[in-house]
Amino acid sequence: MTSLPIMLWALAILVLATGLTTPGDAAGGAIKGTVTLKGASPELKKLAVTIDQYVCGKEKNPEDLVLSPQGGVRSAVVWLDKPPAGAPAAALPSATTMDQKECVFAPRVVVVPAGGRIDFLNSDRLLHNLHSTPSANPPFNRTQPKGRTITITFEKPEIIRVTCDLHSWMRGWVVVAEHPYYALTGGAGDFELRGLPPGRYTLKAWQERLGTISKEVVVGDQDPTPVTLEMPAR
Repeated sequence: MTSLPIMLWALAILVLATGLTTPGDAAGGAIKGTVTLKGASPELKKLAVTIDQYVCGKEKNPEDLVLSPQGGVRSAVVWLDKPPAGAPAAALPSATTMDQKECVFAPRVVVVPAGGRIDFLNSDRLLHNLHSTPSANPPFNRTQPKGRTITITFEKPEIIRVTCDLHSWMRGWVVVAEHPYYALTGGAGDFELRGLPPGRYTLKAWQERLGTISKEVVVGDQDPTPVTLEMPAR
């Protein structure tokens, strides 16, 4: 009778020779794509600074829509409408930071999983104010002097706008993710979602000025699956 170790070795050789995959490997597909602007780029006017110019400067570049030379949309959030059941996606970091530098939020958009926290920082030598009125999470309105860290935990998925009452042009966004399949686009509008078994998915993309769009994507034999998400200009 063949011993168990010999049978296991034979199975391993068969897998290597035939290219068979394990169940974990079968869920290793990816969607790799770009979010782009569809239509003419809107005119973006500089924002006047009327207070604390010694730190904030005299004007600010608008950051509600930042594009690459090729029209890629930066700081858009892409996610799956419904995640695959049981797929081994990498978990999102449970904590992240959002700083206030020269009177802007940096980064302007952050993604945190439900139940995760954000450490809000203030690197400016003046007083700021964190103010937001979420619909699913508790609201907050807290003054923040230089050097103080304010930590806030977000329990429920939603998109939350954060402002500063003292500096009206300041705006940031917290995206509380419902599951791990979320991505924030880079400077070229690029993103990637990994750990996807073959199947049909609905991708969603959100950008603060352009709103939300959806697109059906089929993940199959091609890996990664390429996709372009076009967001109409507004």
